Amino acid sequence: MEKRLEELPKLAADVKKENQKYFARLKKRTPKNLDYVMQELHEEEFKKTDCLDCGNCCKTTSPIFTNVDIERISKHLKMKVSAFEKQYLERDEDDFMVLKSAPCTFLDESDNTCFIYNVRPKACAEYPHTNRKKFSQITNLTIENTAVCPAAYNIVEALKKRMPIEGKVKKRRS
Repeated sequence: MEKRLEELPKLAADVKKENQKYFARLKKRTPKNLDYVMQELHEEEFKKTDCLDCGNCCKTTSPIFTNVDIERISKHLKMKVSAFEKQYLERDEDDFMVLKSAPCTFLDESDNTCFIYNVRPKACAEYPHTNRKKFSQITNLTIENTAVCPAAYNIVEALKKRMPIEGKVKKRRS
């Protein structure tokens, strides 16, 4: 897994433009069954992928913490919201609350488990977001996630094989 994680950013960078073009074409004529296909690909991938073998998302990126997440986690840690925010969070350039540091403060790097797993942020619970409804709305996020998550990379590659889009989308004349 370590070798795969070292190679992943380059692999993702090598196909980034291809993926951007693919998703741009896909959005022009979004197949009605796209969400169903993504759900299927997601399930297939996670039958053979164990996030505890990797943990790269927790080691390299921060989820967005919503107000609901912050309140739930603070309560779980028996902390005041203000104390939790001061100790662990900061606002990023997009004005979202994120962790001050990486790897995640709540990650046990010895086995990639999470100290707050049962109350983790919604963004963590849904990562890598490849089985979300209205998937076509988050393709840019998915492309970014392919550089972090081997499963996301594999799912996008499988999608391109399952739903190939040839050439340019032609406009119909009236």
